[in-house]
Amino acid sequence: MRTIYIRPETVRLSDKAAEWNSDDYRLHALPPLALYVHVPWCVRKCPYCDFNSHAAPAQLPENEYLAALEADLQQALPLVWGRRVISIFIGGGTPSLLSEAALDRLLSMVRTHLNVLPDAEITLEANPGTVEAARFKSYARSGINRISLGIQSFDERFLQRLGRIHDGTQARAAVDMAQLAVERVNLDLMFALPGQGLDELGRDLDTALSFGCEHLSVYHLTLEPATVFAKYPPSELPDDDLAADMQDLVEDMLQGAGYDHYEVSAYARSGVRCVHNLNYWQFGDYLGIGPGAHGKLSFHDHVRRQARLRNPESWMRQVIQRDGSHLAEDRRLTAHDLPFEFMLNTLRLREGVPAWYFQERTGLPLALILPQLEQARSRGLLTDDPARIAPSPLGWRFLNDLQAMFLQDDAT
Repeated sequence: MRTIYIRPETVRLSDKAAEWNSDDYRLHALPPLALYVHVPWCVRKCPYCDFNSHAAPAQLPENEYLAALEADLQQALPLVWGRRVISIFIGGGTPSLLSEAALDRLLSMVRTHLNVLPDAEITLEANPGTVEAARFKSYARSGINRISLGIQSFDERFLQRLGRIHDGTQARAAVDMAQLAVERVNLDLMFALPGQGLDELGRDLDTALSFGCEHLSVYHLTLEPATVFAKYPPSELPDDDLAADMQDLVEDMLQGAGYDHYEVSAYARSGVRCVHNLNYWQFGDYLGIGPGAHGKLSFHDHVRRQARLRNPESWMRQVIQRDGSHLAEDRRLTAHDLPFEFMLNTLRLREGVPAWYFQERTGLPLALILPQLEQARSRGLLTDDPARIAPSPLGWRFLNDLQAMFLQDDAT
């Protein structure tokens, strides 16, 4: 794969679509609802990480944190009352730092307040420290039925360069323990690491495949703003051509092993895609609780975005005031915002979504984006099927350019 730049052009709305008022939209059905719970602490922050994570104190304030989580959830209940929850994702940070008792209390609290489906997917993110991994069976007894392991690499050289606290032996042991505890295990891997070549990546992928896990998430290392790596870039990063070859190797090896590349960074065996993340990408709803957690909630007359305060201490202090001061953002999306937000998520899926999802999940007529759809198809960036909104192979390859076509022109 070589670099090609496709310049997005501003496309004016159709005359019919331009008549729509920015606040005038209606949803006739609500999408599925998921719950995200954020645990903000890590043993130490990795230099590439831009997530809302903080070095853990010597003793986690579990009781204070769980009381704050319950206060957060209780204040959100009027927004989701009566709705069924299809999945729960406990992310971080490193949620597996929580004690068995704290995790059990957390899930009991959630089930007390929310209508969680009996077969809901309940995922816990974990890092391969041996002490944490030994807790997996206890977590499973509390209701965790899917574990997502932040392996990143099985090669100790690259783990050290990434600032990870585990080694290759611990990574392998964690996978074994996770598989003994739950049926569904995801491995997070990274490529284009400092000093990494195709042979080293191939060995990492071979090791990951040897476990037979049902789901793999494989990410290109990126130097995110406000990270240590952005300020002090590591040496020996693969160039664009080598990184592209690595991406091709990932696809070839995983697809050859029977994994479907269904989302930009996600590969799954048949029938075991991640329910929680799939709901994000299909523009479903999710309630986010905990410091820095984001949420998107639909109502019959609007769609709302929320975000909590990022600092754990500030969030815990403010959420118990029960006056809304724990929210850093709470805004209603306009019809101007929704097309891009919808496309930003759904175009990450190789198969896209049915075209009728646009009206169902934004409340807007498909006519609003017909000019953009037509131009994207004329450039070969979308498939020709009018019943689906799906990227073509070329569109998926240049996804940022395709998504940018749905940014509305402020002048329209």
